[in-house]
Amino acid sequence: MSTNGHKKNTTWIVTVNYKTADLLIQSLSSLILIKKQSDEFDYIAIDNDSKDDSVNQINQYIKSKGISDWASVVSSDKNGGFSYGNNIGIQKALSSLLSADFIMLLNPDTIVKEHAITALSDFLIRNPQVGIVGSQILNDDNKIENSAHHFPSLLSAFLQGASLGFLDKLFPKHTYSIESSDKPYQCDWVSGSSMMVRREVFEEIGLLDDGFFLYFEEVDFFYRAKQAGWKTWYVPDSKVIHIEGASTGIKSNKRTPSYWYESRRRFFVKNYGIGYLISTDLLWLVGRLTFELRCLLGLGERENSDPQKLITDLIWGDIKSLFSGALWRIK
Repeated sequence: MSTNGHKKNTTWIVTVNYKTADLLIQSLSSLILIKKQSDEFDYIAIDNDSKDDSVNQINQYIKSKGISDWASVVSSDKNGGFSYGNNIGIQKALSSLLSADFIMLLNPDTIVKEHAITALSDFLIRNPQVGIVGSQILNDDNKIENSAHHFPSLLSAFLQGASLGFLDKLFPKHTYSIESSDKPYQCDWVSGSSMMVRREVFEEIGLLDDGFFLYFEEVDFFYRAKQAGWKTWYVPDSKVIHIEGASTGIKSNKRTPSYWYESRRRFFVKNYGIGYLISTDLLWLVGRLTFELRCLLGLGERENSDPQKLITDLIWGDIKSLFSGALWRIK
């Protein structure tokens, strides 16, 4: 594991767009205000073959604001997913004349607050053993979202399924999310909607795995980084507003698209093996059945945020993938 010896650090911001030009322009407008405060960064948007007027809209906005010296948009040849699009931007940032010391991945449906970028880059400069940092994420009501997390485990699968608060308190290191704090702390992974990565991390472990279309690609990246010895920290001084589901189309109480479950399967099989995925499913199902029983007996309350057909899509989807041989083809 190596660290950067440059005195002046350059940050590149990479954003992937797919039919969300209006949101991206809104996000870019927040960066223009920050840029005026002398923050050192360049910006590149990758359009994932939106097949609409996105590229033209973004280009026109960049020209109208006179920011083409630090902001640009590039067209992708296909919609290869979140990792695919980000990798195009990351490669350009790493190979540019002003090659990046730090690369920030930023969702198009975000509003970046004052000092959010320098809070991340300054933290990386002060802590050379840290490879990735993430922002404090606020929802569109300006309320703090839990954006720092633990890696999935067998016990965390049961806890998620059971949804019992006292069990979460007994096993805090196995809960999905970590409670927000006003002080920085180390975690396993942070929200991919606003994260900054030291260039040496990419040089050591490679780019994002574009075998993931959408979701779990950042968890996989953080897992690989941790295996290589890099640390991840949550930095609440960096604040970013994220409009949930605006860029992906996923809302928490709607039926989750199949690619979410496919990405989940890929993450577990790739990093832990098929047996671990099956064990995780079984423990989650046991926990979930206890939850359903409590609801039936009037001892629990069902949340409106639960995705529709969750049990069927998760368990049956994994069973079909197992017997069709799809799980065995994951690398």
